[in-house]
Amino acid sequence: MKRLLPALLFLGLLALGQSPGAKLYSANCQSCHQATGQGIPGAFPPLTHLDKVVQAKGGREYLIRVVLYGLQGSLTVEGKTYNGVMPPFRQLKDQEVADLLNHILTTFAKSKAKPISAEEVKAQRARALSPQEVLKSRPPVK
Repeated sequence: MKRLLPALLFLGLLALGQSPGAKLYSANCQSCHQATGQGIPGAFPPLTHLDKVVQAKGGREYLIRVVLYGLQGSLTVEGKTYNGVMPPFRQLKDQEVADLLNHILTTFAKSKAKPISAEEVKAQRARALSPQEVLKSRPPVK
């Protein structure tokens, strides 16, 4: 027990130092997309390609809709096909969705895109979409 206490304290301090987006990722996304954002082959896609998505026309809106409304159906990422369900995260506040996406984009996709704002999220929240409709709105990525 004496050895466990310092380790738990250290982990607690690390958690305090995490950005809001990192905390949200750990709580909501990491179990599927993993701590590295690499996903699980054949089950959950990686997030490392998302700079290409956010740079595509309509890509910012698409990424916001994915978080708000989820995804369902066949999705090809970096030449590999995934066919599953991602749950919606509508319970997150607009700023939380922005923080989460900005964390993913900067940490895993190494994107230099302009940060997503809470106002952009609010605009997409006004649209009620099914996970299948979100998938159909995916922009072409080169």
